[in-house]
Amino acid sequence: MGIYMCGIAGILSKSIDLRNEKNLIKNISNTLKMRGPDSSGEYVTPTAALIHRRLAVIDVEKGSQPMRFGKYIIVYNGEIYNTKEVRDELISLGYTFDSHCDTEVVLKAYDRWQEESVKKLNGIFAYAVYDEVEDCLFLARDRIGVKPCYYSKIGDTFAFASRINSLLCIPQIKPVVDEAGLNEIFMLGPAKTLGNGIFRDIDELLPAHYLIYKNGKIKQNCYWKLTACESRESVIDAIEHTHYLVKDSIERQLVSDVPLATFLSGGLDSSIISNIAGDYYRQKGKQLDTYSVDYVDNDIYFKKSLFQPNKDSDYIGIMADYIGSNHHNIVLDNADVADALEESVIARCVPGFADVDSSLLLFCRQVKKGHTVCLSGECADEIFGGYPWYHRKEILFEDCFPWARSQGARRNILRDGFLPKGEEYVRNAYEMTVKQTSYLDTDTAEERRMREMFVLNLNWFMQTLLARKDVMSMESSLEVRVPFCDYRLVEYAYNMPWSIKAYEGREKGILRKAFENDLPYDIAWRKKSPYPKTHNPIYFNCVCELVNQALDDKDTPLSHMLNADAVRLMMKNPNSMTEPWYGQLMQVPQVLAYIYQIYVWIKNYNVEFDI
Repeated sequence: MGIYMCGIAGILSKSIDLRNEKNLIKNISNTLKMRGPDSSGEYVTPTAALIHRRLAVIDVEKGSQPMRFGKYIIVYNGEIYNTKEVRDELISLGYTFDSHCDTEVVLKAYDRWQEESVKKLNGIFAYAVYDEVEDCLFLARDRIGVKPCYYSKIGDTFAFASRINSLLCIPQIKPVVDEAGLNEIFMLGPAKTLGNGIFRDIDELLPAHYLIYKNGKIKQNCYWKLTACESRESVIDAIEHTHYLVKDSIERQLVSDVPLATFLSGGLDSSIISNIAGDYYRQKGKQLDTYSVDYVDNDIYFKKSLFQPNKDSDYIGIMADYIGSNHHNIVLDNADVADALEESVIARCVPGFADVDSSLLLFCRQVKKGHTVCLSGECADEIFGGYPWYHRKEILFEDCFPWARSQGARRNILRDGFLPKGEEYVRNAYEMTVKQTSYLDTDTAEERRMREMFVLNLNWFMQTLLARKDVMSMESSLEVRVPFCDYRLVEYAYNMPWSIKAYEGREKGILRKAFENDLPYDIAWRKKSPYPKTHNPIYFNCVCELVNQALDDKDTPLSHMLNADAVRLMMKNPNSMTEPWYGQLMQVPQVLAYIYQIYVWIKNYNVEFDI
């Protein structure tokens, strides 16, 4: 398995001689530098340009991109878990290989099977294959949407990139946001609708989709979707099957020619990953490194809640001792977390996840000092029912997004009359998602709702976390792998009966039962706690200062969108929100930080509004 967590971009145009656009190509490449600091490459003809930045992890000496085979040229960002199987099949068909890298396998698979080749791949990826004879482009994204991919078509110019700001380098693509984009930011954010690039002329290639661009036209196809299937497994079968799939997914992602570590929060998901990785390293006579994050004096200010029942720090030491890891506890300064709000939103290119973003950026930057590759436990909660809204019936059957059940708090901070159709926009987004759910005729009302919740979480909540993980880690030139996003695991969990998934009535019950003999009891059956956030008033005071700066700047369009009095009232009452703005992690300090991030985003990207 060859892994290249990188940045890719490309332009096809009939009206520009791209050989004369060296500065444009250089500028686009520079926007991708943190995603690929080790090397860069370009393929340029009068009508096509492909750009690649590389963070090399395996087969460092070979696999330079763009890579050619016959008439095809590829730029690729990702990791294929079944590289050996696909390579062996291609060898049996007469292909030969010059490297151990994924890129060559993906390229030759395309040569053999064309667009059907993407179905052969188990991994996380975004890649483009250009056919220089037909002058057409094939662009594909992984099933779950772990790796980013954006594109734009203006006139006869088509462009794609790993980052939104790469596309904004192209003069024809303007940083314009219309009413739909503003509804995404204020009424849905930090989530966004799949496929929406926030900027008017930028779209996101949907997960599990590919597109073909030829003769000025875009043709998109879906190559994978969740389908309801009957499960005939017993509880014992499900325990064994869950254990096998999770373990296999993790072990497939432990291959690396550079140092590898794991994130360890002391929670179930990261502990399972760290335990398996620890065994893998011990068999090689090595010691696993693990990392956790906390904040200065957080133990003093921590307050229990329904969503955050206990501190990670109580459990991290138990798990680190159990697996014998070399553990590193990164303690972040609260003022630094506030200062990094600006950098994190610039990196994300759209308003982000407040200090949940900025703290991860600082954390990844510290981890990068010792390691280039890490494994993290994201997405187990979405597929195994880890969140409270799966288990609280008064939330479960509410016909709305369970992590943002009311738009009241959002409407409160907006100027009267602004975004008058905001609630309707949210309603339509919710209903369109639910319509994508696949059911069985035999599903009970509870099973139907659980399938809907699965799709809602997969397409919304999980996508927010995946975007955060990708951007903040790659901005630190750190590759972070997410084993629970293996599509085999997602398919399996979708069709697991709720009575089995919620074994013994617990969140992630089947996952706990499957690994209870591999972990200390207190870890296996610990109540879920989300990513740690700061509770320190220093952070809140810093954020209030930043928001006051934004409110006092009358030259920014933001001042005409917000109800400044309502925002200032929030600053005076930090405990005034009765339920989170978004999920478990956004209370008043985070909402204020989000407002500031919107301000930074508008200023930094010179955003124009068309409403």
